[in-house]
Formats: sequence, structure tokens, C-alpha cells
Amino acid sequence: MGRWGEQPKQIFAITLFADNLEVAKNFYTRIFDLPVHFQNHNSAIFNFGHTLINLLQVDSAKDLIAPSLIASPGAGSRSVFTIGVDDVDAACVELVRQGVELVNGPMDRSWGVRTASFMDPTGHCWEIAQPLTDQ
Repeated sequence: MGRWGEQPKQIFAITLFADNLEVAKNFYTRIFDLPVHFQNHNSAIFNFGHTLINLLQVDSAKDLIAPSLIASPGAGSRSVFTIGVDDVDAACVELVRQGVELVNGPMDRSWGVRTASFMDPTGHCWEIAQPLTDQ
């Protein structure tokens, strides 16, 4: 039994802070091809299967994490969100076609995965990945 009375089952939601909510919302709608699951004046939520991604306007985020501070978007990445895809190379072609600049990749990793990474407009790093087949 876990510390909370049961084992954690899954990550229900991840909140990402956005300096410009409209720009971030448009990026997620266009790049991930997802509808907005819920929105109000300070957030937009997208359903990534079993996990909600909540884009929260940075001004509203201050109360959520106080007394902690919010890092600026240019402070550097401290996390990577990975999405499995069938074909990393084809996904990269589509991302670049839509104006997304790749941070790295596509590349084969020593742990048996082909990956590529890009940043969202709020400074969060996203990675697409596919398992490599035995050759």
C-alpha cells in the first residue's frame, strides 16, 4: 500500500504555465491536432489519452505554487514530455511543415528508441519517440 492509502495509478493532469495562453492554446490545437477539452479565462485543457495537459496563464499560476517562484520560459528545460508515434521521421516532416523548429533529431538513441524534440511556445520540451526494430 502506498503513502496515500493506495498505489498511484496514473498521472491525471500536468499543468504547464503559459505567458501567452492564446498562443499556447493555438499551438496545442494545431500541432497536436486536439480540441480544447475545457477552457476558461485563465486556462485551456487538452486530453492526451488518460492525462490532461492544463495550460495555465502564468499570472494565475502564482497562487497555485506559492510561495515557490515561477521560472521564466528561457531559464532552460527541467522536464521532457514524450509522446509515442509510429514514425518519428514522418512526424518531424509534418512538424517542420507546420513551422515547428526541432531542437534535435531525428536520431537513434542507444536505448533502442528513435527520437526528436521540439519546444512549445511556453518553453516546455516535447519529444516524439518510436521503438527501433531489430535490424
